[in-house]
Amino acid sequence: MTTKPVISLRQRALNYLSRREHSRRELQHKLATFAEESDDNTDEINALLDDFQKRGWLSDERFAEQVVHARKSRYGSMKIAHELREKGVDEGLVVSAVEDVDDFRNAKSVWQRKFGELPANREAWAKQARFLQSRGFGFDVIKRVLNNTPEE
Repeated sequence: MTTKPVISLRQRALNYLSRREHSRRELQHKLATFAEESDDNTDEINALLDDFQKRGWLSDERFAEQVVHARKSRYGSMKIAHELREKGVDEGLVVSAVEDVDDFRNAKSVWQRKFGELPANREAWAKQARFLQSRGFGFDVIKRVLNNTPEE
């Protein structure tokens, strides 16, 4: 019977970061499941994450940019901003990350792929509006898309 080698918190963190970007809080949460319950380990995780940030290996700004880039073709800025907040990204970074998202063009593209033609009645309009709203687009953008109002 062989036992698996114990992987250090540092190596686990590097493994996570080698796969994709993580926010500090997200990585802290993942590492906490492997650390023993004590204040020393919490301090150890924080020191490790501070070191990673100093080295440039861990960046909430880079994480936010990556999430926006990956999601902007399918979701509106409200949904993307919500996801970033859930992952523990600072509000200032959230605002700056989603400010360049063109909600009208993205909503038009998402709507075109799903429906392709303007709603024929109120029920169809409401259905399409609910779909776009569930994707994180604001009501002003939804009205412009569904009423076929050109981009300002």
